[in-house]
Amino acid sequence: MIKASISAVPGLIATFLVLAAVLAGLAVLAARKLDRPVMLPALLTTSIAEILTVTLLPGTSGVEAGQCDSGLPVHLLTSSSSLLNMGLFIPGAAISVLLFRRPATTVASFIVFSGLVEFIQAVTPLGRSCSATDLAANATGALMGTALAVAWLRTRRQPQPLRRPGRDLIWGAGLAAVGAAALVGAFNSRVHAVDVVSADDHRQAVIDSADGSDQWLAAAAGDLFGEGTEIQQTGAEKDGPHLKVTATTNRGTISGWWPERTLEQAWATGNRGEPGKLSRAQAARVAHAFAERYFRDSVTGSEQATRPVGGEADAAYLVTFRRRHQGVLMPMRLDFTVTRAGRIIGFTSKTVKDPVLPQAVVTENAAREQAAEAAGGIATSAQLMAKQVGGQWRPLWLVGANNTDVWLDAVTGAKATPDK
Repeated sequence: MIKASISAVPGLIATFLVLAAVLAGLAVLAARKLDRPVMLPALLTTSIAEILTVTLLPGTSGVEAGQCDSGLPVHLLTSSSSLLNMGLFIPGAAISVLLFRRPATTVASFIVFSGLVEFIQAVTPLGRSCSATDLAANATGALMGTALAVAWLRTRRQPQPLRRPGRDLIWGAGLAAVGAAALVGAFNSRVHAVDVVSADDHRQAVIDSADGSDQWLAAAAGDLFGEGTEIQQTGAEKDGPHLKVTATTNRGTISGWWPERTLEQAWATGNRGEPGKLSRAQAARVAHAFAERYFRDSVTGSEQATRPVGGEADAAYLVTFRRRHQGVLMPMRLDFTVTRAGRIIGFTSKTVKDPVLPQAVVTENAAREQAAEAAGGIATSAQLMAKQVGGQWRPLWLVGANNTDVWLDAVTGAKATPDK
């Protein structure tokens, strides 16, 4: 609320001086007409002028008109804006108690006043922020100012008693109840609640947890795309306790998981093959060198295969890494595309730890026969793979028969549908 006024300080000061002069002048005239002291009424109206100027002077920040930040005031005592809001309401509440000696009514009046200010900020295009945190800070300031004034009245050499404490308490409670009901009704009918605090906290948590990922991605991108690679833009997306981090460079994009430091995929901007004299064995060594540095766990114990892809104009090699355990193809996979000129133009990875599986008892021949019978044709291929079924890892036979893929549980022999 207060931060929005900082950029408009010259206008704020001028507006405050004019409004304070008008309100204080009217208060002095009224006090003199009633033959009362003029100092406290003038100070109270000056404080109200300060609140009105700071909170309702048009600004350039805040949520959209018709919205209010309903986030819990979790940063009430740590936010500089909240502390300033408290300070804004302390003087007015203290002066009001010294003037009227009715603390309960004073607190209720200033809280309702604060709620009205927030409502005006929400429904008018002032460029100001309606916020539950601001309301809590203002109420806290009113309570502090009231407490200070009551303590002052009671510690003077000649203590001044409060005026009709019982009636003051009734009036304060009634004013608070009526004001709260009116404000709740007005907010519910005119204002849409948005939790900006949670969104900001989530955004900050993502930023904090991604600390160090930029340097890691930059190093990986440089190793992949070569010298002269420059990071142009980075991003992070929360996924449970993990972060999906991405980086766009002048030569391509790269992404991975943080804090595991696990790369997921990367593609060069010009991700087409190119002519060259690189042999299949040389392409395999290029991919293996990068994989050893960034995917050592995936490479260990894996089978490497290389095959040519593309034509003369976009010639390249696809280098794959797969791992089998007791004849079962593990879910880990790693694919590199290497041009005939020796440049890695992309990779995709699935770095999944080898799951613990029950022992497969259904043989390949048995799986082929069962699939062929089910599909009404001849089984043309069969592969034993680790797949999740209902969230549990199982060894499954994938059998191709009659142009149909048949999945069979290698433990029970029953048909299975793997999770997507």
